[in-house]
Amino acid sequence: MGFKRKVYTLLEVSDKPNSASYNFDVFIISLIVLNVLAIVLESVASLAQQFSTGFQIFELFSVFVFTIEYVLRVWTANLNPKYSTPIAGNVRYAFTPLAIIDLLAILPFFLPLLGVDLRLLRILRIFRIFRLFKITRYVDALADIRMVFKQKKEELVISLMLTLFLLLIASTLMFYVENESQPDKFSSIPETMWWGIATLTTVGYGDIYPVTPMGQLLAGVIAIIGIAFLALPTGILASGFSEAFRKEKSSDHCPACGQSIPSKEAIS
Repeated sequence: MGFKRKVYTLLEVSDKPNSASYNFDVFIISLIVLNVLAIVLESVASLAQQFSTGFQIFELFSVFVFTIEYVLRVWTANLNPKYSTPIAGNVRYAFTPLAIIDLLAILPFFLPLLGVDLRLLRILRIFRIFRLFKITRYVDALADIRMVFKQKKEELVISLMLTLFLLLIASTLMFYVENESQPDKFSSIPETMWWGIATLTTVGYGDIYPVTPMGQLLAGVIAIIGIAFLALPTGILASGFSEAFRKEKSSDHCPACGQSIPSKEAIS
């Protein structure tokens, strides 16, 4: 096995414990989690000032590791049949969502070195949070989440459309009921939609609320209906996850290659 193939194998996700690829995955995931924790802690002014040197050293180390990983992934991309064409395949891989996330994770560090105004760093530092999304390359459960959303997208779109329709109807009715009593707060249907969103999501900020008996009755009915409508996406996703986990449990793994194969129960 050539060096390039060894690097490609190392970078690929593995579910075999104690293998080099598996250990590399654990290392990268741990580094990503620590980076997110560092971002959170660095936002505390006292901690940022007290441990500024430590944060800078950790940032340099993280950027070094993520940069090497990104370069190696792009370099070995054409070993994947999907990107087998030399150069062109590497470029195509560089524009895939995961590769772009990898790039965004290190970009805020390098742009100031290229002469970009340092003040932009404050804005670009938010892209460091993209390191969290790099975990999707390694965690199978997150892949299942993506699959469930893809399989249930029609149902989710329908539930979203129903919710938006309910929001429009509720805001329209409330506007005509409350506009005369509170023309400053329920001045138009778009303005009333803010109340509708707060009510349907059961947040209830309390900055806008009906004062007429009819408006209060209508608000109560809308709030109850809103709970039922907002439960629709939850039920759809729960059903999708249940199906995905049931399929996963009904499959076995080949001892030689580790690939998932249907079990006898699943086949029957």
